[in-house]
Amino acid sequence: MSIELNYLDTGGDGTPLVVIHGLFGSADNWRSHIKAWEERHRVVAVDLRNHGRSPHVEGMGYTAMADDILALLDSLSISRAHLLGHSMGGKVAITLARQAPERVASLIIGDIAPVAYGHDHDSVMAGLRRVKEGRPTNRGEADALLAEHVKERAVRLFLATNLVRGDDEGLVLRLGLDEIQSDYESIMAEPAGSEPFAGPTLVLRGSASHYVADEHLPALRKVLPEAQLVTLDAGHWLHAEQPEAFRGAIDSFIDAL
Repeated sequence: MSIELNYLDTGGDGTPLVVIHGLFGSADNWRSHIKAWEERHRVVAVDLRNHGRSPHVEGMGYTAMADDILALLDSLSISRAHLLGHSMGGKVAITLARQAPERVASLIIGDIAPVAYGHDHDSVMAGLRRVKEGRPTNRGEADALLAEHVKERAVRLFLATNLVRGDDEGLVLRLGLDEIQSDYESIMAEPAGSEPFAGPTLVLRGSASHYVADEHLPALRKVLPEAQLVTLDAGHWLHAEQPEAFRGAIDSFIDAL
């Protein structure tokens, strides 16, 4: 059963660009891109279940998350959209495109392949759990708690975007951490669906990232046979590390459709 997702909608005409964040992200992370894109497109950026301001519910399977997006498109009377998904959000977008291709004008995938991955978020989960249980009163305290498990400051800053002021003036996580952790296996799994998506597709990968390695390309071509592959000089968060190149590649791709 789908849930009502929180979202940002710039309004406007034309085929919308729907932005789907990755694990531990939110629509808020994309505000600078949205500001740039809203001059060209109607932009709808979502908070996936258990993220941002969306409800906390059990189940992180890709069919369920894609159904959430489809329900939102229906509620907004959007018949077709350009889908942009980063990381986990890319797997949600691939699932939606495979299950409802008639709703997808084009598919844009940020640094993820349609394959299963191993566990590589153990330290992040431990850090977030430490923050949740530590009840920090300010961001400095929260960062110190995260740093017990997460050494990379850039990653801690990203994770800290999930902190909000609670009722007792302490900082709390707005993530559904328990729900995410209990169904982490589903997040690491392949996207759902059995058929390839044969529509126009752009895959952006980071040269310093392992998520779309050359060894993943046969699987990618099988699921996304029309994919154009662009490699940016960046890691996994290529939209943050190379924002102009990231937007430029997407703008050129959509303009050529």
